[in-house]
Amino acid sequence: MQTINKPIILDDVEFRNSIHNKMDKEWNWVNPQRAELDNPANYYESSLQEWHCFDTLSHDLECDVVVIGGGLLGSSTALHLSEQGVDTILVEKNRIGSAASGRNGGQLTPGLARWEAEEMIQHFSTEDAKKLWHFTSTEAMSLIDEIIEKYDLSLQRKKGHITAAVHEGHLIGLTQGADARKFLGEDHTQIVGKHELQSYLNSDCYFGGLIDHLGGQIHPLALTRGLIYGFCKNGGQVYEQTEVTEIQETADGIYVKTAQGVIKARKSVVIAVHHASFKLLSSNTQTTIPFFTYVSTTAPLEVDLKELIPSDFPVYDTQFQIDYYRGVSNNRLLFGGQGTGSCWNPEKTYQYLLGRINHVFPQLKSVELDFVWSGETDLTYNGAVDSRKSGEKFPIYAVHGWSGHGVAQTVRIGKAISDDFIGHSDDFEMLTKIPHKDILLGRELAPMAIPIAKGAYGLGAWINPGKMVSF
Repeated sequence: MQTINKPIILDDVEFRNSIHNKMDKEWNWVNPQRAELDNPANYYESSLQEWHCFDTLSHDLECDVVVIGGGLLGSSTALHLSEQGVDTILVEKNRIGSAASGRNGGQLTPGLARWEAEEMIQHFSTEDAKKLWHFTSTEAMSLIDEIIEKYDLSLQRKKGHITAAVHEGHLIGLTQGADARKFLGEDHTQIVGKHELQSYLNSDCYFGGLIDHLGGQIHPLALTRGLIYGFCKNGGQVYEQTEVTEIQETADGIYVKTAQGVIKARKSVVIAVHHASFKLLSSNTQTTIPFFTYVSTTAPLEVDLKELIPSDFPVYDTQFQIDYYRGVSNNRLLFGGQGTGSCWNPEKTYQYLLGRINHVFPQLKSVELDFVWSGETDLTYNGAVDSRKSGEKFPIYAVHGWSGHGVAQTVRIGKAISDDFIGHSDDFEMLTKIPHKDILLGRELAPMAIPIAKGAYGLGAWINPGKMVSF
């Protein structure tokens, strides 16, 4: 059994090099006045105590299930399989949580990627819509809390979330969304006007908003490492810097090939590598387009964070290119946004995010960014996550198309995959019934397609600013 420590969150940060390998189109930047580093860690890694590095696979192995990918989906699936006594090996081509799972905004919101309650009502019967909504809302949030309690984890989990309206017309859309949630049997929201919102969020940019007491926030890299901690505690095996090159299904199992060894999965494989999963799927379908998003963390602010966000709730807004932000350790503000087809450089990103911070909080007279980083995710044509189950004799699971949303839901889907494999529920089958369209040359044309789509949506928002469309 591999013995590792729980993730430990520091009081603030330690500027240091990352244990994660550099990635082609994703980067981390730190303020050179803080440290000169060749491969700087982002805020999340810097705010955690240094952690375990797992060995690279160097020999052939055999197990019941191989999980490919050490993000939230892979780590959750592996954890829940291990809790059922399934002999499971997880492999990760970089380090645990090195991609989107350890680079996102850390906000917990209900829904299935960009499908919220209204979309579920439109596409499912009332009974099925209720089941899907609770799967992606109450069950997802509760599962996070259950894992924290079971494995005694400290993950900066807080409850409460704000969606702030940048146009008074957007309050209509937020109200309709809250009404749909109530129709499906979940009532954790309230709509507030401009003045009442001030008691939650001290910014003049908004006309009111939706207060969601079900949503919340968490340290996403600590969560990912916490899932792996539980997996290893249950006897699971992890191999890092182990990239899968081929998956071959045969009569006696599925052979997962890597550069240094082959793992025979006697019963199943889970492909949990987000936007790259299509490369390992047996079909040639492409239902996702990759895109880049950006996050920063300020230096400790001169103004107390409670003066900016009295509620300490994380915030999304409703502009087309959303801003999202929340307070983090040592009076820092974590602030992210944008979605681009080509990856911006650190200088352009710094100026953009600093400009957005100054727009939302003009009362901040002197703001410096200590951390800026990029992240890559993917989106589907219909906005819902694409969940698949294939394989001739042995089930092969794959999930992608998160559109930059879904920390809690990703963990919940990991449990659904485990339950499906064991035969405990049909939750994952429910997800596979959502139809998806191929996007012809979507991955190749993303640098052009995304700006064109953004331009079209932006024109629509200019013509009808009261219509709420967020990217």
